[in-house]
Amino acid sequence: MAITDFTIRLLVALFAGLSIGFERQWHHKAAGLKTNMLVATGAAIFVLLSFILKGDESSIDVTRIVAQVVTGVGFLGAGVIFREGSDVHGLSTAATIWCSAAVGCLAASGMYYETLIATILVILINIFLRPVERWLNER
Repeated sequence: MAITDFTIRLLVALFAGLSIGFERQWHHKAAGLKTNMLVATGAAIFVLLSFILKGDESSIDVTRIVAQVVTGVGFLGAGVIFREGSDVHGLSTAATIWCSAAVGCLAASGMYYETLIATILVILINIFLRPVERWLNER
């Protein structure tokens, strides 16, 4: 993989994480700008590493590192979930962190349109379903 391709993929992941994180920071959520940027970028680094290690070797399965990213980010997300009596907080933040990792994996795989679509959907879900969620909880 050429260094320019590596850099472009990494920057796409970083900006996707920045976009998701900006929305979270704007709404004063626990995991905001830096967290989502680092999760997307870190996931991309691991996926890019798998491509680099694979090289021309056809017997190496690059999806194994993606699977480990999913597991590792699950533990990170679990750290932002907490229970207060019968209320549970942080589930949306944990899910957003998980989505940021997935977006980073897409970017690292060179799937730029898919990265854009996924980033927009994550942001739209967090923005537009918040009022619906409040309304349903008040009923």
